[in-house]
Amino acid sequence: MQDLKGRTVRAGLINVGSRGLGFVIRILALMVLGRLLTPEDYGLVTMVTAFTGVLNMFGCFGLFQAAIQRDTLSDEESSALFWLNLTFGALLTLTAIVAAPMVSAFYSEPRLLAIMDVIAFTFVITAAGVQHGVLLQRRLAFGTSAKIEISSLVVATAISVGMAMAGYGYWAIVSMTITLPLAMTIGLWLATGWVPGRPRFVSGLRSMLQFGGGATLTGFLSYITINTDKLLLGRFWGTEATGLYSRAFYLINFPTENLNNTIGEVAFAALSRTRDDLDRLRRYFLKGYSMVVTLTLPLTVVCGLFADDVILVVLGPQWTSAIEIFRILAPTILAIAISSPLGWLLNALGLIRRGVHIGLFSASFMVAGILIGLPYGPRGVALAYSTVMVLKLVPISLWALHGTGVRVREFAGALACPLAACAVAALVGFGVHSLRPPTLLPVFRLMLDAGSFGATYLVVLLLIAGEKALYLDLFRSVRTGADQVA
Repeated sequence: MQDLKGRTVRAGLINVGSRGLGFVIRILALMVLGRLLTPEDYGLVTMVTAFTGVLNMFGCFGLFQAAIQRDTLSDEESSALFWLNLTFGALLTLTAIVAAPMVSAFYSEPRLLAIMDVIAFTFVITAAGVQHGVLLQRRLAFGTSAKIEISSLVVATAISVGMAMAGYGYWAIVSMTITLPLAMTIGLWLATGWVPGRPRFVSGLRSMLQFGGGATLTGFLSYITINTDKLLLGRFWGTEATGLYSRAFYLINFPTENLNNTIGEVAFAALSRTRDDLDRLRRYFLKGYSMVVTLTLPLTVVCGLFADDVILVVLGPQWTSAIEIFRILAPTILAIAISSPLGWLLNALGLIRRGVHIGLFSASFMVAGILIGLPYGPRGVALAYSTVMVLKLVPISLWALHGTGVRVREFAGALACPLAACAVAALVGFGVHSLRPPTLLPVFRLMLDAGSFGATYLVVLLLIAGEKALYLDLFRSVRTGADQVA
């Protein structure tokens, strides 16, 4: 606890660095695969993952979060959790295999049967490494986790691209769903050196199962909120429409999710250890939230303003039909950035029941909106999704913050500086966009537009909006921690 701030900041920077590298690898893979594969290939796999993703919410029954949240965790408890996770994973693999014919019949697509049978094994593979990941995260050993994640991603990406180049089509995408968790699990076992003991029930398991059950239900409701659109599009509009929508959605969601997970993993571990000191927890939460919003808000504007060139550069000319969908979904980047950190706070404080209630509200609201937009195809669904995400921001934020010690004024205030900086940067970026020669290649257009926007945003944020103090404080924490280690 004595150096929690320094350790948290250093762990956060390691996580940001590793996820940044992972982001670059994934984008490069997306650029290559987008030119080798078709919307139909992606649509087929998306149809399966829309179902297997639901099962994945129950993969470790929230025991990962429960184990992180505990003040202490004995070796006996870790062993018991390992065997529970493995049991849940094996049951879900069996469930997915049994359900494969029904999923194939639901979409009237026979190719889905074999795809789902293969993807089903990701559950048991992932479950075998969950508890090893817990041990690393409890130690804030994000440097080790980063090496495992990056090396696994490189291996999985290389195999996927190789299969796509060899003409294996959608199986190239399927391969990554298997090879990535397999490489991760092997890496976690080797890095921790921990071997679980024999399976047995321990006294602390019941409370972790209760916490995990609530966290799982919250995650399940969140998944329903995020994936109902793709499931229904696949059923009523077919593989190509689903592929176009899913790639636009992935390109919108991936950067935001990457940032939220990167900072959230560290923030949750730190907040869980400060929940008895509400003032300290409030400060930690607001700094983490401010960082997420500061990094994410520019993505919203860039994706909205320069959607044409983003799609052309990342996915290629065969994906031009996804441009309008991509632009419509852009506001969801900000909505996710604002709402996701609330989950850190609720889980760290043990307010699982409130999280479930918020999840029920969000899921109901989202499903209703998507049903309204579904008759109008991918664009109608995108508009419905984006509208609902924005409209529910205020009520769920007020609901989540109530009684936590974090004031609404402070929460909203963290948005003010980056929002003002974005407004100024958007004017500059759009001005450059209007004046640049139309004959430039898309990659150079995007570099010029995004570069002018980014430079303006940084100048306004750091020099005019006064955010420099936050980052100077982070720098001092890192430097102080480094001196103490030395």
